[in-house]
Amino acid sequence: MQVILDDKTFNVEIIRKPNKNIYMRLKDSHTISVSANRFVSEKEIEKIIYKNEDSLLKMVKNKEKEEAKENFFWYLGKSYTKIFDGTSKEVSFMQDCVVAKDEKTLEKFYQKECLRVFESEVNRIVPYFNNIPRFSLRIRKMKTRWGVNNRGNNTITLNSELLKKDLDLLDYVIIHELCHFYEANHSSRFWLHVSEYYPKYKEARRRLRE
Repeated sequence: MQVILDDKTFNVEIIRKPNKNIYMRLKDSHTISVSANRFVSEKEIEKIIYKNEDSLLKMVKNKEKEEAKENFFWYLGKSYTKIFDGTSKEVSFMQDCVVAKDEKTLEKFYQKECLRVFESEVNRIVPYFNNIPRFSLRIRKMKTRWGVNNRGNNTITLNSELLKKDLDLLDYVIIHELCHFYEANHSSRFWLHVSEYYPKYKEARRRLRE
């Protein structure tokens, strides 16, 4: 089954389930997945799709943006087109491209670079701080936070997604978390500490939100 929305043809994948309601989602930017009871006809499904055309087209735009991002490798604030040649032993950068054997190899490179870059920046910044405890550094992907300072076990965790950002934004997050050794909350005194080490912290926060 196919439908045309805004002059674009979409495949409609119908999944029959004992639902009371009809549920729609985008499987990809060209496919609408519909979950419906077996008693709901294709004609009824088509009507509901057209009734929700505006919402679906907004979802399509967002999906297209997501798919476009997947074609690029973001590294320290720059985007590189991925090229997989099936033979390269090491990952290399060539102008606006990154060349790797395959996606798995590129992902391993990303994880190694997280450790190398993050440790390097932490070691560069820490000497500027006085009277902070020894701490361990952890790196993992987080959905809602760029960094976490666990004062209970003196551990700072940094979001691996920061490697995609400009290096100065990584520095801001490191400084932010180190300042939590002085102030556990986000009081005015905390931000005063942050501003001493990173005067343009408000701009950094805005850029991270973007």
